[in-house]
Amino acid sequence: MEINGELLEKILENNNEFKKLYAEHADLKERVEELNKLKFLTPEQEMEKKQHQKQKLKAKDRLDEILKEYEATLH
Repeated sequence: MEINGELLEKILENNNEFKKLYAEHADLKERVEELNKLKFLTPEQEMEKKQHQKQKLKAKDRLDEILKEYEATLH
């Protein structure tokens, strides 16, 4: 996710939902990357990975929505 650093800082300071989702997205990304490093995944790990990927995408979509709202108020 490419976000202007100044805008990101402003949103993180002023929007608790964005701050929470941003941290959640980072945690999910890290966990998916950890699972991707494994040579073989158990069925449980595969399900966990898919669940994390879905949650990560949902968080990213909402982050994008909030970002667009902030960008609209700047113009």
